[in-house]
Formats: sequence, C-alpha cells, structure tokens
Amino acid sequence: MTQQLSDAELEIMKIVWGNGSKVTLFSYIMDGLAARGKPCQKNTLIVLLSRLMNKGFLSAKKIGRRNEYTTLISETEYQTAQTKNFLDKIYEGSAKGLVSNLIMGDMLADEEYEELKSLLEKGRESQ
Repeated sequence: MTQQLSDAELEIMKIVWGNGSKVTLFSYIMDGLAARGKPCQKNTLIVLLSRLMNKGFLSAKKIGRRNEYTTLISETEYQTAQTKNFLDKIYEGSAKGLVSNLIMGDMLADEEYEELKSLLEKGRESQ
C-alpha cells in the first residue's frame, strides 16, 4: 500500500510530478515551492526529500554536488491509492456513497455533474 504524504511532502511531489523532465533538480523544487507561495529552507527541504526517498516516492542520483530526483510512484498511482483509502475509511468502500454525498451536498458544478454522468454512461457501454 502506498503511504500517505504530509501536506509539505505532497507539495514537493506535485512539483516533481508536474516537471516535464525525467529528473528534477533540487533548485527546481526550491523555485517551485517559492512560486507556489510556500518557500522552504534548504535544510528543511533536504529532510523532506529524504523522507520521500524513505517512503519510496523518490530516488536520488548524485551528480557532482547536486542530486537528481526521479519519481518512483506516479501521481495517478498515488491518487488511486489515496482515493481507495478514503473510500474504505469514510464510506466503507462505497463509491456510490461518495458520489451521492457530492451530489446531495451540492459540491459539484453543473459541468462536473454532466461530465461524471457522461463518464458513467461510457463505462456502462464498455461492459
């Protein structure tokens, strides 16, 4: 099972996942955090990156004096694992309960509702 990330770790992973390159440099992550309005001290970022490596989300390759970070878990894999965990924990595994709550709680914009409806119909057709 994929481990859950802290908010700070997730911010870092979003930057790494959003990078179009296979490898991400430390400076790219620092700049990304600053651009998101979440600047981080160098030592703090080093600790967070170390945690992400220990959790199996990143690997690092030392090139000279810098590290190149590579993702080991994709954003989609993480989202899927966390969604399943959330469904199990809050809705006892019922996707219907989640979707019903989103609809009844008026948490979906009209476009989102129509998009979900279309996805459900397409899912039925493929079976």
